[in-house]
Amino acid sequence: MKLLASFLLSAVLSASAWAADPAPVAKPDLAKGSATFGATCVACHAADGNSTVPAQPKLAQQHPEYILKQLKDYKSGARKDPVMQGFAAALSEADMRNVAYWLASQKVKPGEARNGDTLALGERIYRGGISDRNIAACAGCHSPNGAGIPAQYPRLGGQHADYIATQLKHFRTGQRGNSQPMVDVASKMNDREIQAVSDYIAGLR
Repeated sequence: MKLLASFLLSAVLSASAWAADPAPVAKPDLAKGSATFGATCVACHAADGNSTVPAQPKLAQQHPEYILKQLKDYKSGARKDPVMQGFAAALSEADMRNVAYWLASQKVKPGEARNGDTLALGERIYRGGISDRNIAACAGCHSPNGAGIPAQYPRLGGQHADYIATQLKHFRTGQRGNSQPMVDVASKMNDREIQAVSDYIAGLR
């Protein structure tokens, strides 16, 4: 009798564990991602994700997990931007995933540093940080060539300097707060340092 009870309990527990397993995530549909991007995002980010407007980020070849997180943050309000929040609100998670993986399949076009006067300062901050003010080196998370680390830290190399500088300032003021490490870093940087490192990043490839 005890053996039967033990068997039944084991069966119930196994069934409960099986029922609790999350449903598998559907494989991204790149064709649908391209279509959604073309209908929703192309006006600001260009047909291949390589925005030509300095205030709008390049999204091509970005890590899909990062794009997916940002879209979810816009939708939830964790990251605030009235334009992007409106677009994200209309997307399902499947839409977001499809767009993110389609963008990851596109090739980013390289940028260039424009200000030779601050290039050395920008490189010093990016590669070594500012130790006396506990400002971490950007390369530690975003890699020496700006490629980032998939699923954790975004690709920065070749990004528009104007966009990067704006985001760093938003992190500094708290206007953007969906990454505490970036808030901590940017809060210690002045305008000259932000502009220098942003310009240096634009030339990474």
